[in-house]
Order: sequence, then C-alpha cells, then structure tokens
Amino acid sequence: MAAVQIAPVAARAKVAAGTVYRYFPSKADLISELIADVSRDELAAIRRAADAAPGPSSALAAAVTTVAVHVLSHRKLAWGILAEPVDVDVSASRLASRREIAGEIELRITAAVRAGHLPAQDTALASTALLGAVHESLVGPLAPDNLDDPAKLRDAVQTVTLLALRAVGVMDARARGLVVQAVVPPRSLVGA
Repeated sequence: MAAVQIAPVAARAKVAAGTVYRYFPSKADLISELIADVSRDELAAIRRAADAAPGPSSALAAAVTTVAVHVLSHRKLAWGILAEPVDVDVSASRLASRREIAGEIELRITAAVRAGHLPAQDTALASTALLGAVHESLVGPLAPDNLDDPAKLRDAVQTVTLLALRAVGVMDARARGLVVQAVVPPRSLVGA
C-alpha cells in the first residue's frame, strides 16, 4: 500500500491521472476506497455463507470459515488492508472495515446465544477477539507461509474455525462437527 502511486493506477485503469484525482483527491482517499470495496465484498460473502447455514451455530462456523478463506485467498491484500504500514492515514477505513465484519460475527454469536447453543457472554468482545485471532493467525507476522497447498489451506481454515467455536463455548465434539460441515467457499468465488 505504501508503494501505491496514482499514475500507475491510472495507467492500469487506462485513464488519465487527472481522472483518478477527480474521484480520489488523495492517495489516502484511493486506498480508503479500496479498503471499503474489499470490505463490502467480504461482508457480502460472510452474510451469504452464514445465511445459507441451517442454524445459528452453523452460521457462526460458516462466517468464520468465510473470513478465513477470504483472508487466505488474498493474503497480500489482506495484509495491506489490515496492517501494512502506509505513508498516508487510512486508520479510519481500516477501523470501519473491522467494525463491520466484527458486527456480522457478533450477530451470529448473539443468535447462537439466544438459541441456547452458546453460553451468555459479551458478544461484542467475543466477536472482535475472534476476528483478531483469525486475522493475526493467518496474515500477521507469525502466520504460516506454506498455505499454497489446498490441503494445508483447508487444515488452516478448519483449525482457526475450530478455535473460534471453542472460544465462544461450543463443546469440542459439536465444534468438530460444525467445522467438518462448514462449506469452504472456492477461493475464486470469495468476495465475488
């Protein structure tokens, strides 16, 4: 993100640099819109997956699985959006992105609590903790770098989903069943 320059963006879009500046007066505006656009796509994918699940616990598993696949399918982009140092201030866009996705996960945790599938808990805190754990474990500086193999990618997705479900109170056998049942979206369809 720090290396983004308007002229190459304009050339790639086959428009004049002035046209880019008309819509994005600064580099911060351009990067902020990128963050917002990617976040909208991710949020839509999370909602589609969770809404297609048969119940609230399955919906939570589907939401976490989708976040994990989305992040792993676009690791460089995810790193840029989440944490890459940038020479312009895009912290408000980054925060808004995280809030929206954490809010969707919170809805899924709340539904599972109300249905009696999870113990009572601070769902806002739980959702942000889950999102942070997924992001940090898959794209942070300690993330594994060997996830190009589809089997390893699936294992990583299932591991973080299992961790997330256990963290909010799903018993182990049930959590394992939900993870196995969770549909892992194809990498090419995530965010589509």
